[in-house]
Amino acid sequence: MILCYHGVSDRWPSDFALSPRRLERQLRHLLGRGYRPLTLGAALRERPYGRTLAVTFDDALRSVLSEGEPVLSRLGVPATVFVPTGYVTNREPVAWPGMDEWVGTAHESELECLTWEELRGLRDLGWEIGSHTRSHPDLRTLDDDAVAAEMTESRRECERELERSCELLAYPFSSYDRRVKELAKAGGYAAAVILDNRIPIPRRSVPLLPGSDPFELVRAGVYRHDGWGRFLAKTSPAVRRARSTRALQMAIRTEIDRVSN
Repeated sequence: MILCYHGVSDRWPSDFALSPRRLERQLRHLLGRGYRPLTLGAALRERPYGRTLAVTFDDALRSVLSEGEPVLSRLGVPATVFVPTGYVTNREPVAWPGMDEWVGTAHESELECLTWEELRGLRDLGWEIGSHTRSHPDLRTLDDDAVAAEMTESRRECERELERSCELLAYPFSSYDRRVKELAKAGGYAAAVILDNRIPIPRRSVPLLPGSDPFELVRAGVYRHDGWGRFLAKTSPAVRRARSTRALQMAIRTEIDRVSN
């Protein structure tokens, strides 16, 4: 199972921010059910038997370090952070659609990215850093050269600053098609992740199962509006199996065909 979070904050009333208390309750529940926590890269390499949990954070927001890392360290859970490298370097707030409503408000500081030094600190704690491209665009709207630049420059920045290979990509907005997938492969990535919000989950893309498409690995997005019952449903093996029917496999292929044309 792959989970996706964004910010960790008691103060920020965004749907992208969970309180540290709720984050801890959710992860304790899964650990109590026998899930083994690994970074996403380790889970993909090892393909372990049994229940595996990969926790990911998109956008590399500062609260992941200040509020999230203490929770995960207490629980012995490493995580994977997907970094929009241009924002780390230029120190601008992450103000793409969905985040821009907080610019100019009392909560604008929640949009700050981690620094490279802070990301190196997470690396040293056993966390993994992946690419979220350079400027977090909708990759489907860009030409081939621009997509390739977004992917390769971000990957190179991560490898230069962190002195580790960068083989994982999170498509911004979970927006991709066959062309974007092929460019990700050509750019040197080994796998790429999406969120389950936009399209149904087909069995071939259920993460960590044999036959999963490594460039369509589906994560369960967890948000502020998710109550306990909704979280249990999102992480229920029975519900995940139900969402893996043949009809849903056909649905996702139809969706990919639609956005590719």
